[in-house]
Amino acid sequence: MEVLCALTVLGVAVVGITEGITLSLRMVKEAEYQSVAALLASGRMEIIRADGYFTEGEEEGDFGDDFPLYAWRQSIVAASTPGLYEVTVTVELAASGKQLLELKTLLFKAQSSAYGSTGSLGANASRRGGL
Repeated sequence: MEVLCALTVLGVAVVGITEGITLSLRMVKEAEYQSVAALLASGRMEIIRADGYFTEGEEEGDFGDDFPLYAWRQSIVAASTPGLYEVTVTVELAASGKQLLELKTLLFKAQSSAYGSTGSLGANASRRGGL
């Protein structure tokens, strides 16, 4: 009887430890997906900003052979302030379409100035100039 009781306690302990390890591994993988998604989304946002021009609309694509598990969608919509645009970049798992991260920012598209240049600035950026 004592052996049966000890085996029952041992069995419950082994199942609990196995479940704990499985849950930990699942959470580590989810954290990896979130971390990579954050880096990819911010990289995509910087590409939009660095290009210097953008148009309203939606686009989608993937991150190539370097990150085949991930895909992106972007949306650019004019805000109520002239020249200001809301840019949304969404990163998802390519196979399932599960959304991992959505990153939003405001970008300003400068109109032609007296100097004849156009470009874009982030919502928190400023332009310095002088003669």
